[in-house]
Order: sequence, then C-alpha cells, then structure tokens
Amino acid sequence: MSDQDLEQAVDECIEKYRNYLSPGLANLMKFGGFAATEVWAEGAVVRDCFGREYIDCLGGYGAFALGHRHPRVVAAVKDQLDRMPVSTRTFFSQPQADLAELLAKISPGDLQYSFFCHSGAEAVEGALKAARAASGKPGIIAARGAFHGKTLGALSASGRDLFKRQFQPLVPGFVHVPYGDADALEKAITDECGAVILEPIQGEGGVIVPPDGYLTRVREICDRRGLLLILDEVQTGLGRTGTMFACQAEGVAPDIMCLAKALGGGVEPLGAFMATADVWNALFGENPTVHTTTIASTMACRAAIETVNVLLEEDLPARAAALGDRLMGRLREVQSKHPASLEEVRGRGLMVGVQMAHKDIGLLTIGGLANRGVIVAYTLNNPRVVRFEPPLIISEELLDRAVDAFEAALADAEAMLEGVETEEQG
Repeated sequence: MSDQDLEQAVDECIEKYRNYLSPGLANLMKFGGFAATEVWAEGAVVRDCFGREYIDCLGGYGAFALGHRHPRVVAAVKDQLDRMPVSTRTFFSQPQADLAELLAKISPGDLQYSFFCHSGAEAVEGALKAARAASGKPGIIAARGAFHGKTLGALSASGRDLFKRQFQPLVPGFVHVPYGDADALEKAITDECGAVILEPIQGEGGVIVPPDGYLTRVREICDRRGLLLILDEVQTGLGRTGTMFACQAEGVAPDIMCLAKALGGGVEPLGAFMATADVWNALFGENPTVHTTTIASTMACRAAIETVNVLLEEDLPARAAALGDRLMGRLREVQSKHPASLEEVRGRGLMVGVQMAHKDIGLLTIGGLANRGVIVAYTLNNPRVVRFEPPLIISEELLDRAVDAFEAALADAEAMLEGVETEEQG
C-alpha cells in the first residue's frame, strides 16, 4: 500500500474508534503520538502499519513479561488450539490441574488452591468474596491510591475517586487508609473488618514502594487481630519486581493472592486468585459451584504453564532485578541533568516510575518518546508519573536506547513549555 493509502486506512480505523469504541480514547491516542495501527510485535519490539519500530517499555502494563510472541508460549498455545481450546466444564481439565499444581509449588506460604478467570479485576472480585466467606465479616481495609480494577467490587477497593464518582453507591464496607502506614491501618480496624487488601507495590498509584518492613508489619497486625491478608500481585507478580512475587522480598505470605497480566504469557488473557486451604474450604466447602466462570481457556492455562517454566529456567526475576538497577541508575543520571522537571525515580526490578514536576511535561515527554520509537505511559492514579515496565527479556542495548530517547524527549518538552511560557509573558 502507498503511504497515502495507509494514512487513509489509519484515519478510517480512528473514525471507527470514534463511532463504535471510544471517541475520547481515539482523541487521547492520536494526541499522544500513536496515530497508527499496530501490525507486528516480537520480543520487546512493536511495528506499526507504516513500518516504524518501537521499543516497548510499557510491556502491556506488565502483561508482556516474556515480551511479545514468546516462541515457547506460542507453540504451547498452538498445540492446545489443535486439541481443545476451551474446556467443556464437564470433564477434568489436565492443563488446569497442571497449572494449579505449578502455582501452588512456586507461591509463597500455604497458598494451595487456584481459581482461574480472565482478568485481574475478576481475580480481585473472587478474592473479595473469598475473604468475606472466610472471615464472616463485611469490612475490608484498602489503601489510598490503590488500583484493583474497575468492576464494581474491585473499584470499591481501589483508592481514587476519579474512577468512582459516576457509580455511587459502590459496594459498602471498604475503608481506605494511607498506603505504607501500618499504624493507620491498625487504627482503622473495627469489629466489622475481616480482611486487608494491598498491592505490595502500588502500580497505578505511581509505582509507590512502601517503607521497608511495611508488609511484615501488616502481616503481623493481621495475624494478631484476626484479619485475612489479600495481596494483589496482578502487576507485581511473576518476576516483575526482581522476585517471583513482590511479597517475597520481605518473606511475607498472604492468605489470598491475585494474579493476572503476565500469567497468560502475553498471548492469552488469564487471571487467578489463590488461597490457603482454610479460606478455600470456607468459600467452596458447602457448595463447589458458589463461584464459577463459564469459559475456561485451556490455551490460557498452557500459556501460563510455559510462562512460569520460562521464568524459572531463565531466572528472569533475577534478570529483572539487575536490569532494573541499570535502568534506574541511568534514569537518575537524567534526573541529575533535569532536576526542575524530573523529581524522583523509584521502583523495584523492571517496575519503574519517573515522577515529573507536573503532568504536562510528562505527557509531552511520552509523546516525544513515541516520535522517537519508544512506548511508555503514565500511571492511572498519578498522571505525573511516567512508567517503565519493559519485558523482562529486553536487551541492555534496547533499554539504553530507550533512556537516551527519554532524555531527548524530556529536553524537547522543557523547550516547548519554556516557549509557551515566554509567549504568555509576552
């Protein structure tokens, strides 16, 4: 196709977004420098319809831990596709059984049972139901700035009003406390509280790493006060932060854990919530069909099995830790040259947030990165934070190129804003 034909095809696609998907999203994506259709991806590289290549430093918001189209995951899914892509839900499913056993073996503490679903939000919904069933109490303590999904229960646990205003009243019983403050959490406990739900590192809150020992304190409080601990590892789990699960950095084990994103290997959508035997028996003991899903993808389970095997065999959590140190070190060098625009670099492993002085410079920098062939995004609950979550398999060369592009895009954004200020003063 000629360039003119390609541009016409893209315009038509954008118009379909405006007419049939989301007008606001179409405008936002076009403004952000992504006015093209994606056509190919492999590893940490994405190509658009014009043949332009991009280094993927967003990684599907954590979904592409193994990058795009990892050959082992693709092969497993293709094999299952030729056999039986979706379970009948009437016979036993070998892929589900094998995946549940594998997750039990690699998960912290006494987590034993798994329920498979399709997304992180759905996993959180199941976890909340399990907590209420096991504790017998409706109250759940969550954190300000938290993000657990946008379905009604998960949204009730999340900690930003912007996403909640249109949907009041939400599910009752949730209390929100400052993240990282264990004393505030304990003070919020009442006789009606049965559980606590936290992210080990807040993702959409702006890649907020809690103080050392925070999760340990929370675990101790829950044990002493008789509360269940739900850890949402949807974004942090499966190697992203330098350990297989982020809670393992403090040796903490939850009673219930939520997974998704990377679990499907970047090929299939898959979520899960896991729990101890006591919690599971409280939820399903009297009725094994009290919480179900109709579609159970055996392809997704095969993808997840292969994903976990690759993570273990190639020791990708350790690789994420080493590459994360490199990435944050280089980003802090950029910060030292642009202290007025770049306030902080923080994170763990390959879950890194760069906090800008204000959201405008962040948005301009994201657009400048897109023009230079690098994909990043801001965090939903804090638009001032630009996130870097590249695949754990990304090369050092691509990572360095991404930081070089970030520095150049930031410099351009500063110049643009300085020009606007000069015009306004004139």
